[in-house]
Amino acid sequence: MKFSFVAILLLAVTPVLAQEIQTQTFPYRDNSVALEGYLAMPESVRGKVPGILVVPDWLGLKDAYKEIANRLARMGYIAFAVDMYGKGVRPANSQEAAAEAGKYKSDRKLMRTRVQAALEELKKQPNVDHKRIAAIGYCFGGTTVLELARSGADIAGVVTFHGGLDTPTLDDAKNIKAKVLVLHGADDPFVKPEEVRAFQNEMRNAGVDWQMVFYGDAVHSFTQPTAGNDKSTGNAYNEKADKRSWEAMKTFFAEIFGGASR
Repeated sequence: MKFSFVAILLLAVTPVLAQEIQTQTFPYRDNSVALEGYLAMPESVRGKVPGILVVPDWLGLKDAYKEIANRLARMGYIAFAVDMYGKGVRPANSQEAAAEAGKYKSDRKLMRTRVQAALEELKKQPNVDHKRIAAIGYCFGGTTVLELARSGADIAGVVTFHGGLDTPTLDDAKNIKAKVLVLHGADDPFVKPEEVRAFQNEMRNAGVDWQMVFYGDAVHSFTQPTAGNDKSTGNAYNEKADKRSWEAMKTFFAEIFGGASR
């Protein structure tokens, strides 16, 4: 079969259309705790495809994180947005969120168990390729996916967006099997320089395959438009950092899953 030069050019410049998706509220459990996550996948799935866990910030499973799962599904992935707190537990403000998130920050075993429950549900999806699973997390969710990696979870990679980097169990980094990508605001006042240095040393000492990208002029919550634009509060949206970090994630996925970035 012969193609004209014009046909070849059109094939080269025509973008891949976003896939139609199907979504559902997804009930599951962590032992006795009822949870309610959100599952998004392409309308037509053929064969095995990568699965992505999406762990929200400390406000829990809000619509913004369902939309992130939808974006990933349109790219061809099966995405599962995690419920860390329990069915119906949805903090209404930062005070309530701090109280809920604090339960898990002070009990990393509980944090790991809760996110592991979501990972097991993702693995149960018939079209998920168990060798191509990643977890992404935002703020509190970033801390969570790093703890999932430190638990020794058999996943391909984790990505944190303006996440906390600390852990009470530095030696657990030796358990990490995943590749690690940290996307960080260079001016984030809530993740102190000493925390950054401790994390980097933790990764080096354990021989982890890790990357860390700093975004200039970006503070905490740089991917979240609802954070506003007042950097003096420590939380502010940064459109450039938001777009660049998403592209960095896509490149990372292309590496760990194989094939071109979607």
